Amino acid sequence: MDIILFLDYFGVFVFAMSGILAASEKKLDLFGGIIIAFVTALGGGTLRDLLLNVEIGWISNTYYIYLVLGGAIFALTFKKITKHIRKTIFLFDSIGISLFTILGVQKALELNTSVEIAVIFGVMTATFGGVIRDTLCNDIPLIFRKEVYATACVVGAINYVVLDAYEINEIVNILISGALIISIRTISIIKKWSLPIINDRI
Repeated sequence: MDIILFLDYFGVFVFAMSGILAASEKKLDLFGGIIIAFVTALGGGTLRDLLLNVEIGWISNTYYIYLVLGGAIFALTFKKITKHIRKTIFLFDSIGISLFTILGVQKALELNTSVEIAVIFGVMTATFGGVIRDTLCNDIPLIFRKEVYATACVVGAINYVVLDAYEINEIVNILISGALIISIRTISIIKKWSLPIINDRI
């Protein structure tokens, strides 16, 4: 298994965990939780593949479905020993967006899109599953709130395409760009950084 496929599988697994834990917070039933896990893990990639007019990953490779189910079951199994569920969701969500940002950028670049479009597809892959999750859970999606969320993905995606242009080793690039996304997201929460809020005076 190459590194890209491994990251894709791992990203699906952790996003499924994030989804099922979010559903658990909202006290959804098991079926509802599985649906939330599914759209969280695969929603962004599905939208990306549709717009890029390529084969949708989970339709051609059913391993993704089993990964979603595995991630959901794993999260529920160990939920009782997780004292701070919101911190757990944050952790898995941060790992997920870092992996999916990079994967989205890579897939777009492989199809010879411009770097600007590749960055957009990276952010889309990382965030739109969460948008669907939050919408179904009756929350305002994170990327529309003042938290530094999509912005971290944008910075990581730009970093990836810059290092790629300089032909930095792929694994090194993945590690640096992924760590950058997680670091920005984490530090912004700790330091309470946020983007300006739109109000009636703007």
